[in-house]
Amino acid sequence: MISQRMRKAVMDNPKKLANLIDLVNLPSTLREFMGQSQSSRLGCFRRVWLHIKENNLQDQNNKNVFNCDEKLKHILLGKSQVELVELPMLIKLHFPKEPK
Repeated sequence: MISQRMRKAVMDNPKKLANLIDLVNLPSTLREFMGQSQSSRLGCFRRVWLHIKENNLQDQNNKNVFNCDEKLKHILLGKSQVELVELPMLIKLHFPKEPK
């Protein structure tokens, strides 16, 4: 069930939702990580988060930070540590903005 707040956000900004869930051709760096040629921004975010959880990359002392392995460094601008709030912005950099 979708919360009222989420429903209002979707109704007010349908283009923002479309940008999250539209399939796009991935650049080569993300294509290698994802193992597929097309995905959505949301799909990429979920795959990166799954990789972090599967490989136990979250910092033990601060759960808001995760340590990057070689695969993540390749797609997250070579950073060795990333805060969770930075992750959507770093993934968004791989998706070209649509021309108006």
